[in-house]
Amino acid sequence: MTYPLTIKETQDGLKSKKFSAVELVDHYLARIKKYNSKYNIFLTVSQEKAYEKAKELDKSGDFSNPLSGVTVSYKDIFLTESIRTTAGSKILESYIPPYSATSVKKLENAGAIPLGKLNCDAFAHGSSGENSDFGVTKNPWNEEYIAGGSSSGSGAVLSANLSLISTGTDTCGSIRLPANYNHIVSLKPTYGAISRYGVIAMASSLDTVGPLGHTTLDVETVFNVLKGEDGFDGTVKNYDAGQVKTSKLKIGVPKEFFIKGLSLEIEKDIQEVISVFKSEDIEFVDVSLPSTKYAISVYYIIQPAEVSSNLGRFDGIRYGNARDTFGEEAKRRIMLGSYVLSSGYYDAYYEKAMKVRTIIKNETDDVFSKVDAIIAPVAPTPAFKIGEKTNDPLAMYLTDIYAATANLCGIPSIAIPSGFTKNKLPLGFQLMGPRFKENNLFHLGKLYEKATDFKPRTAF
Repeated sequence: MTYPLTIKETQDGLKSKKFSAVELVDHYLARIKKYNSKYNIFLTVSQEKAYEKAKELDKSGDFSNPLSGVTVSYKDIFLTESIRTTAGSKILESYIPPYSATSVKKLENAGAIPLGKLNCDAFAHGSSGENSDFGVTKNPWNEEYIAGGSSSGSGAVLSANLSLISTGTDTCGSIRLPANYNHIVSLKPTYGAISRYGVIAMASSLDTVGPLGHTTLDVETVFNVLKGEDGFDGTVKNYDAGQVKTSKLKIGVPKEFFIKGLSLEIEKDIQEVISVFKSEDIEFVDVSLPSTKYAISVYYIIQPAEVSSNLGRFDGIRYGNARDTFGEEAKRRIMLGSYVLSSGYYDAYYEKAMKVRTIIKNETDDVFSKVDAIIAPVAPTPAFKIGEKTNDPLAMYLTDIYAATANLCGIPSIAIPSGFTKNKLPLGFQLMGPRFKENNLFHLGKLYEKATDFKPRTAF
């Protein structure tokens, strides 16, 4: 039997009785049993809850909800009632939350079937999936390579075909990088579009919740389920995105994003993407974001400062193990954050970084007064080998260089697959848009997929 790779294929199959929801769960659990030990993608499998939900759907025969019968897996940083939540850290190795995150509730209320919790860098600290206290997540396209981080399991679970959709969090590319390295679509939404209630915080002014799927339409469907106020996260607002702009669209090409250090394979691939869009009457405009060259420096001052504050709650008294179980990356960020916030250095580092952040935001807003979106690489290189950068934190941090702008400015960004390297590793690009203009990004993503006759693919 051929199993689905999109939400529509899943729901068409269920409605036509090509397969039942229970048979879908059988299929995914069999694959998890076969492949998980090799790729280290799931930390916890919620088999009992998956069958409970599937039987409920089959019995009702009602597959009218937007995600009815769709299997979902969560980055292990989303609280899930009665199911272990570790944040990828031994500190929370045995923690069982008493309630679920808003996004978990919304997905399951929309009919999704939960399969379990996914590996991630501990407390989301990392770009490669190598910082989990439970071991490295391996890339299903080539097990010698990283799957991306910090939502490593959220990308690998789809490319290994162990779940249909997944969720992640993006503080500086943490959703877009795994999508880019795994031939998946993902959305880092506008800051304030989706509630973070029940999601373990990393850096509170940068964190966003977002979906991963095989197509732009699937990611759009999940986003529409997740967005909106819940009464628990004061940063979230309901909004009307207005009509999707479909004519005279302009995409900006920032000269600062296509400079020395960018992989030639990625640069060539994005030039081909631009050619595809031009054939669809999209106009490209050269733009400049001069202060984005400081974005990664600003990010690595603000982010550790907020990390050091958020990790203060894990004191071994209220819940979790003692603080000496923190991993090396968490300790590094606590020390960096405490330093930039300390007396005598606050003005020199943190306050100055916040001022530059405002300048970057203003420059981005100015560019969006001239164009509808910005195109950029997701990362400077394709996926790299496991262990290649673990002894050089600075080189690892530079992996985030193209992701930082969207998080510092709070704007949405969609990562879309666009090809493969000569070594058969996935390549992709990202489109950023003005705040709360996700719909324009979805339109452009679907336009690109239609023009290239894009078909979802898994690694095996």
